Amino acid sequence: MPEPARRALAISAHPDDTEFGCAGTAALWTRQGWEFYYLVLTNGNKGSDDPNMTPDKLTPIRQQEQRAAAEVLGVKDVFFLGHEDGELTYSRQLLGEVVRYIRQLKPYAVFTADPESIIVRDSFINHSDHRCAGLVAIDAVYPAARDRWNFHEQIEEGLEPHKVSELYIWSFDKANFSVDISDVIELKLEALSKHQSQFGDNPEFLDYIRQRWRDEQGRHLEPFRRIVMAR
Repeated sequence: MPEPARRALAISAHPDDTEFGCAGTAALWTRQGWEFYYLVLTNGNKGSDDPNMTPDKLTPIRQQEQRAAAEVLGVKDVFFLGHEDGELTYSRQLLGEVVRYIRQLKPYAVFTADPESIIVRDSFINHSDHRCAGLVAIDAVYPAARDRWNFHEQIEEGLEPHKVSELYIWSFDKANFSVDISDVIELKLEALSKHQSQFGDNPEFLDYIRQRWRDEQGRHLEPFRRIVMAR
């Protein structure tokens, strides 16, 4: 039996979500020969406190920033679905759009946000777009992308069903697996710094991120809830 393709797809709600969630893993795995792809579900056009910024101006800026961040990490390509920021809603249409990319790219692993946590560590609220993106991604992995009679019109177009082997949910509350990103932590920070519309030139923010992913032994870890899909 041939070895499975070393290919991963990260599915997120907004530009910059994946940099927080799995950018270090993306950089590390890319160095190890993986193909990493991003699928961003919204346009991110509400992510600004600047009164002079408009949603129409912000959309292309955030796409450009996301592509620049992905380039730092070695991500092979970034795709945008363009749904309205802050209004992401679970629908059959959205599920089909995500299934289409899974069937096209045929990833071994899919990364996404935690769909279950609403209040995290009594310190912040998990954005509703994040929760929706995570739930749609998980449902796309199983069973929708796998089953031939889900979105059968895609099968007729030549997109065969695909079984994802591993699912990684970035999560601080329910992690059962971590990736040591110590060797690439500076790449994660550099990728985050490309999102100038969100963070500006803020060394204190990058120092905060550096410490947030650091454990007691001084290692930098990205935590995940890892699910190895049963056959």
